[in-house]
Parts: sequence; structure tokens; C-alpha cells
Amino acid sequence: MTQHIAELQMYVAPELIHQANERWLARILEHLGETRRDAEGLSLPDLWLSPHLLLTQTCGYPLMTALRGKVRVLGRPRYELPDSSCGNHCSLILGPVADARQTLADFRHSRGVINGQDSNSGMNLLRHRLAPLQHDGQFFAEVGVSGSHRESLRWLREGLADLAAIDSVTFAYLARHAAEEVAGLRVITRSALSPTLPYITSATVSDQQAEALLQAMNQALRELPDVAETLGLPEVLPASESDYQVVLDYQREAEALGYGHLR
Repeated sequence: MTQHIAELQMYVAPELIHQANERWLARILEHLGETRRDAEGLSLPDLWLSPHLLLTQTCGYPLMTALRGKVRVLGRPRYELPDSSCGNHCSLILGPVADARQTLADFRHSRGVINGQDSNSGMNLLRHRLAPLQHDGQFFAEVGVSGSHRESLRWLREGLADLAAIDSVTFAYLARHAAEEVAGLRVITRSALSPTLPYITSATVSDQQAEALLQAMNQALRELPDVAETLGLPEVLPASESDYQVVLDYQREAEALGYGHLR
């Protein structure tokens, strides 16, 4: 048996979700007859570009920018969760319940927070939604970078920011299993739809190997119905890089309106 990297680090909270992903990965590797290589200490970019990569998940925005042509897209998850279905998800643009502002335009000159500049759900979809509302290339009075969706939610709860865009899968997991992390927050509006976060493998993987991997992923989900239920993930759909062109289309639409940089 060979050793490869297999890590699912995009959705690791709450702990029940992490455990379900670990069980799914273990069954996938069992079907493929492969063992798991230790990836401790690898950053996400190093993980995504590792020559030992078998399976991981990335974000649609870095897929189409930093990773374009350097990895192979295996498929995209068909989550069946609130605001996520049929291979698509969106960002929920959230503010505190106690904030009296009702519409997105009301939040002009407020404090925004994003999880990272390379995030599709936290930055790119938010930029696209705000672009028609900005004035002279600016919407917020200030924008902070929290480092993660969960941290952005904390900023909102603790009054450190007024508005954030949170991936709808992340929000659904927390609302279901860790409701205290979304307590006191409300949906102001939703972003445009976007393909769910892609599963990728090394660019050196052959067509036959990729097909076998996708089959193993779906077979494991069928064999572990409790895992599929916990993850809200009945199936992984075939996908390719071209499915994520819309991510760059959203960027270009914002740029055309003079809002190339979220600020």
C-alpha cells in the first residue's frame, strides 16, 4: 500500500463534523487500498500543492487563481443543507440582531470583517454583492481580516464588526450543532450562488485514478449513512475547473463597477 495525503480541513467544526469527515476519509482509503501520510504542519497551500496529495478540499477562489492548472478537480459536494443544495452554496451576509439597520445599503460606512482575502465565500461573493452599492470604490469605513469564518462570527457577536459574509455550509453546521456560535445574529441578505468547495487531487493523477477515487468517495457515503446525514452530503458530483469560472465572473463584475478591492 502506498501513502498519500488525505485531509479535509475546510469544514472541521463543530467536532462532530470533523469526526464524520475522518470516518469518511478512512473508508475511502480502505476502498482504495491506500494508507494515510502524516500532513501535520503543512499549510493549506502546501497541502493543496503537495506531490503526495490524494484528496483534499479547497476554496473556489484559490482554485481559479493560485491553483489554476496545478491541481486536478475531482468533484464537488452536493450538500443538502439550508441555503446549500444541488452542488451550489452561497454566503449569508450577517449582522447582529440588535443592529437596527435593515438593508445591505444601510450598512454603508460600517465595519466589515472577512475571513481572508483569498476566500470566495468570505470576500469574493461579498465584494460582488456590495459592488452595486459602493461609492467611489468604498463601502465600509473599515475592513478587518479575522482568519476564519468562526472568528468572523465571534467578531460579530462581540461587537467588533457589523457585517460579515459566512459560507452557508459553515453556518448550517454551526446552527445545527453549536448554536451558541450564531446566536444573536441574523441574515441581512444572501450572495449569488456559487459552486460548492471542490475536492481536488494531484495534477499527476490519471483519468482512471480520478474516476476510481470519485467512485470510492460516493461508495463510502452510501456505506456510512450516518456520516452522510451528519455532513448533509448524500453525493459528490463530478466537476471540473470550468465549473468554477463563475467565481472569476463575479470578480470581473465587481471590477467593472469599480470595486476590485473590498474596502
